[in-house]
Amino acid sequence: MDIEVLGALSVHENGVSITLTAPKPRQVLALLALHADHAVPVATLIEELWEQNPPRSARTTLQTYVLQLRELIGTALAYGENERCTPKDILATVPGGYRLETRGGSVDYREFERRAGAGYRAMDADDYQGAARRLADALSLWTGPALTDVQAGSRIETEVSRLEELRLCALDQRIEADLRLGRHRELLSELTVLVKQYRLHESLHGQLMLALHRSGRRGEALNVYQRLRTTLVSELGLEPSAALSRLQRSILMAHPESAAPPRAALPVTAPAGAGGGRLAARTN
Repeated sequence: MDIEVLGALSVHENGVSITLTAPKPRQVLALLALHADHAVPVATLIEELWEQNPPRSARTTLQTYVLQLRELIGTALAYGENERCTPKDILATVPGGYRLETRGGSVDYREFERRAGAGYRAMDADDYQGAARRLADALSLWTGPALTDVQAGSRIETEVSRLEELRLCALDQRIEADLRLGRHRELLSELTVLVKQYRLHESLHGQLMLALHRSGRRGEALNVYQRLRTTLVSELGLEPSAALSRLQRSILMAHPESAAPPRAALPVTAPAGAGGGRLAARTN
């Protein structure tokens, strides 16, 4: 079974789609796909579908959705050669819940984590060329917001938020690798779009400040800091982090310090030093 959630939901068995179109059965499939090869309790599925107000028929209705999925799986299995398993082997009933078996198929979010992990290891080894390439390769698996076409309850929303944080972490590190490779001018348009999208994200703002400063646009770099500070103070009642403030002073004085944008340890002058930590910046 092949599963894609980094964009629209897509689940295929033997190359045949088993992705239901009705909203609630689609939710069931999405949650099972997010936990592929692991049991998902019935109570968790019911909470996803109906939150705190399930109908009396919740379990029976859930069983109907499972049967619909198994019917599609059965149709897909008919296309396989020497297929000996049944729909119940693939969408298995386990004590207290259900488990969607991939049987060694591809799962895009696991492949993303594998590729991103290789990029982080390259960063830790100061292999910025390799890190930029591997992290860009990981990010290429994303075709849009995770499960963008699925009506999400609280359980799916939690998983989608987790995946988005992982994506931002990889994006942050890929940009840092590119900055260390001196690609500041090439990054300007991308970072300008990103700071508009993530208005409270300090790391991305710090990276834009750095790219602008290195491109000879010191005034614009300082304006980025002021806009972020105004937004943080007015919306959250918070000042920028100490690290970002040091970067601002460093640019203001045109005198490099050890300060750097949060979670992206980059001095104002030439790239140097160890790789930054994994993303932990405030986002909206």
